[in-house]
Amino acid sequence: MPKRELSVLASGYTYLEGLRWHEDRLWASDFYTEQVIAVDLQGRVEQICRVPQQPSGLGWLPDGRLLISSMKDRKVLRREPEGTLAVHADLSALTGGPINDMVVDAQGRAYVGNFGFDLMAGAPVATTTLVRVDTDGVAQVVADGLCFPNGSFITPDGKTLIVNETFGNRISEFDIQANGALGPRRDWADFGALPDSDDLSVLIAASAIGPDGGALDAEGAVWVADAIGKRIVRVARGGKILEQIDTGELGIFAAALGGPDGRTLFMAAAPDFIEANRRAKPEGRILMTRVDVPHAGRP
Repeated sequence: MPKRELSVLASGYTYLEGLRWHEDRLWASDFYTEQVIAVDLQGRVEQICRVPQQPSGLGWLPDGRLLISSMKDRKVLRREPEGTLAVHADLSALTGGPINDMVVDAQGRAYVGNFGFDLMAGAPVATTTLVRVDTDGVAQVVADGLCFPNGSFITPDGKTLIVNETFGNRISEFDIQANGALGPRRDWADFGALPDSDDLSVLIAASAIGPDGGALDAEGAVWVADAIGKRIVRVARGGKILEQIDTGELGIFAAALGGPDGRTLFMAAAPDFIEANRRAKPEGRILMTRVDVPHAGRP
């Protein structure tokens, strides 16, 4: 495997998520300072907005308005052209925990994951839903039985949705119907059966990987941020690991491919995801390196 040189694009944040390359900048959500930022390749940062209930997944409507997952109140927010935030959809009745990452398709439909349980309080693990929010803000459940649906990707032809299940030891995929409905779930990559347990520590101990955020490339592989492994891996459909980048004491929780040629891999790094730790020591940063295969699909 090639040796990738890592550099730091931005640092001093609490816990970064939702990395997106958009209009020549990398966009990100910083959980515990409750802000969405955009940073250019020279490291110049702009604060885009504040999201008091904790921002996560990001995406854009066809008209250019930004969508943001507001985690704790389980709302998808919409940033209007003048900079104000409006409620695009309230998902509280359709989800089992804080909402998190999302992917927005070419028509402006957002597919939004959620925790399914209260992770920070140590609640028992529970499977949960994936919700589609249409451009008019109408929301409905399009899949169920997922274990912490997180980073999601749409193939370049718009026909397949790939979903990382962070505590499911698997990556799932669905056919996308013309009306935005999803076909039955199937494995995109299965890393092994897990014990029948709702104890998170038991599930993590039995997992080969904790698929968090990531990025789809032009060969159909996914760079997968491994939330439990202090690494990012490039995975082929079926589960073969094509490449691994180890990051020492830092976990990798989100990623994006971007830059002018789509071959810069950006990674959201932090020592852990524990809120008290990250508020106390803002050690979150964006790492980057060059890779061989460019970005494809969405986000």
